[in-house]
Amino acid sequence: MKYNQLSPMKLKSLPAGKHGDGRGLMLVKSRREAGKWIFRYSTPGTKRRREMGLGRWPDVSLAEARAAADEARAVLRTGIDPIAKRTAAKAKQTGLTVAAAIDGCFTARQAELKGDGQAGRWLSPLQGHIIPQLGTTPIEQLDQHTLKDTIEPIWHQKPEAALKALNRVGLTLKHAAALGLDVDLQAVAKTKALLGKQRRTVRHIPSMPYQEVPAFYAWLSTQETIAAL
Repeated sequence: MKYNQLSPMKLKSLPAGKHGDGRGLMLVKSRREAGKWIFRYSTPGTKRRREMGLGRWPDVSLAEARAAADEARAVLRTGIDPIAKRTAAKAKQTGLTVAAAIDGCFTARQAELKGDGQAGRWLSPLQGHIIPQLGTTPIEQLDQHTLKDTIEPIWHQKPEAALKALNRVGLTLKHAAALGLDVDLQAVAKTKALLGKQRRTVRHIPSMPYQEVPAFYAWLSTQETIAAL
């Protein structure tokens, strides 16, 4: 396999387009004077093709790009996705918030949601009951006590919304754990234990005695409203 096909002098004369150095390292030039370095690779396990940005050229030199690509290859040899590792490191530095973790989890799950999640049903319980209170909290600080205080006001009054919110927080914690963050994956289960069993009030849908249905249908047929139709 050929590699180190580029040289500092050659880079300056290359036209706009994609130019490979070998072993996945590539310079993508938007114009003769500027471009960006990318590293192409297949993710461990899934073999999905990904492109990792390594910086802009000429700010990042050829030697620096090769060194960064070598680091990414070393990470791949350990069975870890280098983009995921870099994202986790950045999250640790910046302190990934609950709101940002929810956004990342939603983005990762969009493809399996109906209509790509555009209806907002997946996010709705979180936007209504979690993000306003906990959105700015670092995800690594989220625990059962914080969740209990947040969910308790709706635990019995809005049981379905409360459960959906908690369950989606659980998925968000798993997403954060996959990024390499130190989160408590049992926080949701502990929260449910602290809250106890929900009180659910069963409300039956009003019904009509079957003897009255013919007369009702006859009356309904005389109505011309959209609801009647």
